[in-house]
Order: sequence, then structure tokens, then C-alpha cells
Amino acid sequence: MNSICILRLSAIGDVTHVVPVVLSLQEQVPGVKITWVIGKIEAKLVGDLPGVEFIIFDKKAGWKGYRDLHQKLKGRRFDALLHMQVAFRANLAAAVIPAKLRIGYDKARSKDLHSLFINRRIAPAPQQHVRDCLASYLEPLGLAAAPPRWEIPLDEGNYDFARNHLANDRRNLVISPCASHILRNWPAERYAQLADHAIREHGMKVILVGSPAPFEAEYCTAIEQAMKESALNICGKDTLKQLTALLAGADLVVAPDTGPAHIASAMGTDVLGLFAASNPDRSGPYNSLQWCVNRYPEALRKFTGKTVDEARWGAKAEFEGAMELITVDDATTMLDRWMAARNEKSPSPQE
Repeated sequence: MNSICILRLSAIGDVTHVVPVVLSLQEQVPGVKITWVIGKIEAKLVGDLPGVEFIIFDKKAGWKGYRDLHQKLKGRRFDALLHMQVAFRANLAAAVIPAKLRIGYDKARSKDLHSLFINRRIAPAPQQHVRDCLASYLEPLGLAAAPPRWEIPLDEGNYDFARNHLANDRRNLVISPCASHILRNWPAERYAQLADHAIREHGMKVILVGSPAPFEAEYCTAIEQAMKESALNICGKDTLKQLTALLAGADLVVAPDTGPAHIASAMGTDVLGLFAASNPDRSGPYNSLQWCVNRYPEALRKFTGKTVDEARWGAKAEFEGAMELITVDDATTMLDRWMAARNEKSPSPQE
């Protein structure tokens, strides 16, 4: 096995879960040539992983994007393609990637004609976390599944940015409030109450982060304005790498089902996840599932009439009002629990 192509275009959280696959491949098959076809934004996070050739696929380019990909791969043939995305757009991209062995999802997780673009499947695994699913792509190659180990390259400038915004005399709480789907977002006024609690009860510094998108900027401003205490709002003022360094240096991150939650978990930072619209056991921050507020079962029952066991694994409960099932008390209680556990390990910098 000399050359392997990975196809995973998006999203940020899922791309983060591919990093252990790359690291494990490099460890298990020394000298293997890895090419990763990836989205433009996602490449800004992991596009400098050592020993990997990145080919950026611009989904906004339409048919030109497929022609460009075909041109870049002309005359090449991979020993294996790891087709890790079931979206129809990704299937069309897979069609122009020449590979002898084409590994894809099992039948239960295939959709959008995914099965037409593969010739080998990963093993079925009901109720599996997304990270573990992607890790299993190495098994059809005769390799061990990738262990949960991450390395995201950062430079000193990224760490300087983080140091300039993080307090060194108290614990830092970073709130990344916005998901790509608005129905996964918790109300701004509830974030404000949680932030006030963190400051008043635990003396934490609260930092609000988000992308430059107008909606996210407005959301962070709404949280800031609803707070009684003061937070540092740097929404839209950082790069993806700077955000990663900030999340790595934070003590705790609060987020719904969104990319920064997975970045933080990958960097070894605890995440207080807010889940009702999606199932944390499938898509929660991998190393912090114990710190997730989980109202997904209630949301599923209320809006679909099904239990978790009855619903399709991965079924969303993205309905108006689902995230409101998470109360402020749910979040502050989890924060208090996390703080108590952390204080047992090491006292607060204030103490």
C-alpha cells in the first residue's frame, strides 16, 4: 500500500476526526503517500499536516471544481480511496479520483448513491460515534482502527494570540455559541446567564468567539449585551488557527454541536456541550461526553414521538424549540460539576 487518497471535504468537526486516521496511517504504513481532497475552509485548519498532500476542492465553483480536481489527478492512480463523505457532491468528486480499492460506508450509513462509487465497505457498527466510524476506515486495508490521537499544527504566532487573550490568574471559559444550523443554537439570553454564573460563582474569564459571519457577530453581541457581567467578545477577530490555540489554552469550552467543540476536544480541552437537536453519543465532543447536557432524548420524543432506540441512529431533532429544552439550570449545574471535579485535581489559579 503505497498511495492513499482521503476524500473528506467538510465539515470542521468531521475533518478534525480524520486527523487521527492520517496519524495512524503514517505510523502503521511508514512512507505511505497520503493525498487529502478537502474543502477550502477546512484546509485552513489542517492543511499543513506534515507528510500530506492537500488538494482543495471548491464546492462553490460548480462543475469547474470537478474539472479542476480531475485535471490535478490526471495520470495518477491511488492504491486506495477512503471515501469518507456521503453527500452527493462528494460522490461526484469521488468519481474523478482513480483508485483500485474504494472504501466507503456500510449499507446502513450509505445515501445519495454512495454505494455506486465504492467497492469495499467498512464494517457495520450500530450506534457508533462519528470519530470511531472514520477511524474504522483503516480496517479494510488490513490495519488497526485509528486510536483517538490528534495533532493540529500551530505556530508561535497562534499561541501568542491565545496568550494575549487568556487570563493567567483565573480559569478561562470560551463560549462558541453558534452552530452551522440555527436550530442547534441555544438562546443568547441563556448563554448570558451561564456566563454571568461562571464569572460570579467561579471567577472565570469569559471569552466569546465565532466566525466573521454577520449572524454570528450579532449572536455574540446579543450575549454580551444580555450579560450583567463583562465578557471579552472577539467574534470574527481570529483565524481558525488562532481559535485553535485559544481553545487549546482555555480551561473549558461551552458550545452546541459545532466545529469548535471538536477542535477543543482534539486539543485536550474539556467541552461543556449543549445537545438537544442532535445526539451527543454520535456527534458530541469525543473526550467530553460526560460534560454534555443531553436533552436529545426528550427532544426526539417531543417532536418525533420516537425514543432514541426507535429512531434511526444519527436522526436529528432540529425543530423550533428543541434547544430550549436545555435550561440555564442544566448548564450551570454541569458547570458546577465540572468545576468541582477540576478543583479536586488542581486548585484554581486564584487560590
